[in-house]
Amino acid sequence: MPKRGYHHGNLRQALVDATLSLITEKGPTGFTLSEAAKQAGVTPAAVYRHFEGREQLIIECALQGHAIFGDLMEFAYRDGQPSALAAFGATGRAYLAFARKYPGHYMAMFESGLSRHATPELSRAVGRSRGILEKAAEDLSQHIPADRRPPATMFASHIWAMSHGVVELFARGNPGGNTPFPPEDLLESGIGIYLRGLGLIEPDS
Repeated sequence: MPKRGYHHGNLRQALVDATLSLITEKGPTGFTLSEAAKQAGVTPAAVYRHFEGREQLIIECALQGHAIFGDLMEFAYRDGQPSALAAFGATGRAYLAFARKYPGHYMAMFESGLSRHATPELSRAVGRSRGILEKAAEDLSQHIPADRRPPATMFASHIWAMSHGVVELFARGNPGGNTPFPPEDLLESGIGIYLRGLGLIEPDS
């Protein structure tokens, strides 16, 4: 009887899904290409029909993650509605929600050591996500005099860094159980302190 050729409905996505599972379990540098192939039910040689190696697999995970993340950020921002301040806060909460729901994607995007310019497609996907937060920052800071207004890129980077810190320390895995405050409250209060420092919201009475 002749050997039947291997058939898989979508081997490429099966390999990505296997990689995401391994990243969630072991981190972006804690697994091998052979493990990803085994989890997808194929031989390591089959991987090379679709990817040049492990880094290309991680890039694809990051690329798909940024597509989901960008959609989520756009939905949260909603063109600055119902107000620039409310929309800005919603983008921060969306960041936490994404990290919780898509840990494999999140780690591939932000913890794998990938350059955002690893591929042109990844660079565009990262630019889209950052662009939404920068637009939110720009809209929120319009009434600050131009000579005292921080660049939107810097403003957005500060909030991005704060969001990432809350995720890393308190919103994922075992460390998340160590905080006496919900991560959302930590991020909201931190953003509030930052915005008060810029004069964007009134001090607490």
